[in-house]
Amino acid sequence: MQKNKYSNFRYYASLFCFLLCATSAHAQQIFSTNKYPLTYFRQPLDIVPPALAGSFGEIRGNHFHSGIDFRTNQREGYPIYAVADGYVSRLRVQNSGFGQALYINHPNGFTSVYGHLQRFAPKIALLVKKLEYDKKSFEIDEFPNETLIPVRKGEVIAWSGNRGSSGGPHLHFEIRDTKTEETINPQFFGIDIPDNIPPVIYSLYAYRLNGKVFNESTPKQAIPISGSNGTYKAAAIGLTGEVGFGVVTTDRHNGLSGTNGVYSIQLELDGKMIYTSALERFAFEDSKAINSHIDYPTYLNTKRSIQKSFIEPGNPLSIYSNLVNNGKINFNDGALHQLKYIITDSKGNSSTLSFSVQAGSAPVTSAVVPSGIIYPYNKVNEFNTDDVKVVFQKGTLYNDLNFMYKKLPKLMGNAYSSLHQIHNRYTPLHVGFDLWIKADNLPEYLRSKALIASSSGSSQGGSYDNGYVKATPRNFGSYYIAVDTIAPRILPVNISDGKNMAGVSKILFKLSDNLSGIKSFNGYIDGQWTLMEFDTKTATLWHSFDERTSAGKHTLELVVIDMKENTRKYTITFYR
Repeated sequence: MQKNKYSNFRYYASLFCFLLCATSAHAQQIFSTNKYPLTYFRQPLDIVPPALAGSFGEIRGNHFHSGIDFRTNQREGYPIYAVADGYVSRLRVQNSGFGQALYINHPNGFTSVYGHLQRFAPKIALLVKKLEYDKKSFEIDEFPNETLIPVRKGEVIAWSGNRGSSGGPHLHFEIRDTKTEETINPQFFGIDIPDNIPPVIYSLYAYRLNGKVFNESTPKQAIPISGSNGTYKAAAIGLTGEVGFGVVTTDRHNGLSGTNGVYSIQLELDGKMIYTSALERFAFEDSKAINSHIDYPTYLNTKRSIQKSFIEPGNPLSIYSNLVNNGKINFNDGALHQLKYIITDSKGNSSTLSFSVQAGSAPVTSAVVPSGIIYPYNKVNEFNTDDVKVVFQKGTLYNDLNFMYKKLPKLMGNAYSSLHQIHNRYTPLHVGFDLWIKADNLPEYLRSKALIASSSGSSQGGSYDNGYVKATPRNFGSYYIAVDTIAPRILPVNISDGKNMAGVSKILFKLSDNLSGIKSFNGYIDGQWTLMEFDTKTATLWHSFDERTSAGKHTLELVVIDMKENTRKYTITFYR
């Protein structure tokens, strides 16, 4: 107990010192002025010292990381503890995502979340299994009332695992605002991760915007930098016109640290703050706007995450503050300007990158007028031809769009329309757009099997209606109408007709589908629905034997259906 108190005191003291230094040096406070409880929650694991495989707000594909990932020494099975008194408010089992997850509501208005679990504590596991059998579904998302599963601080609630969309054994841990469901950086709550290492700054970029919309054609220039251990410098550069900047930066903490994300990025111009992004908390519906926060075209081409320090008008994220002209700078006065980045991690360690810009004074020449259709980001926009209809609802675009469209020849094989190029993949979307494609010689008997596919063969879903197939793709690209008439494939791994399964704990299968994706799977032993569990990343389906299957002869039927209702059945007998 004394150790926890001392750890919390150290955290609070270091935080206070950092705030004091930040306030005096920059007249800005990086850390939140919200008062989060520093001693209310305990660590969810007893692994000492704690180490992270992923930090809060870290840049991931299409989203910010919504919690912190605790390392579990590359293995499963560590006990996970309730971080405070409360009750289990949500039980979730998924094929992907968190896999198996628990949510605990606490009396202080916060909810803790535990993901990728190997298994639940016995009293919780019994309830989960009952719910699955009652609903005849492996996937469940239930919200127990506050009296059903109370828990105490320090009680074992589960064991760590690797279920769902997990790249290796770890615990995904979150703290959310119970009322708003926003996720909050757990390190604000005294979840202490030893760290005295400043962030690393790898590179600096200048974007020549000049009043134009940022896109894949925006000229950018890499500016050489040097330095280490928290102090970096860049070569002086001459710039004219409207410019935005971006940086590549990561963080590490003490011990077995991965390469994690930073907490805040600030940019000063001649001693005045003009941009701050700080990952204190965010709403899940805004998380995809990470693609507006970064240089998305560069990320697609190189997987390098350049965090832009200028904001697009349709970006809904609330992580920004201290903005002057949305972070864009006009270098037209012929003067020498001093700029400085301050990059900070969640523990208050910071690094600086200083550089100077010699502004020009010549007017910037106008670019060529765009040849496409200009669609405003803040309106509903619609595009129509005889063969295709596209609708962007308000909130789809981050910026005005110079929309481009091409009708391309029909692909060989399973295609019932021309190929339609809807703009290009380098412009990110916040939500999907509505797409109708006119069918070409689609027989009536195949209409229920029709969907929209990308040129790479990825299904976008969809349904036939009055001569068109409609879907809602989430990204720009090239699309056409395809049909799916092929049933999923079932591959038995350790069972066959007539096999004696005595001494075997599980029946194992591999599942696959050619196009539309698997919609459902159901197993029946001796005609009774039987729980089958599925892991999307390994395409593995299994049933763990329990008291429901006694010794003797049994029949097994497995029924797998895809999104277009193509059905595969597998029926055998086996012995126990």
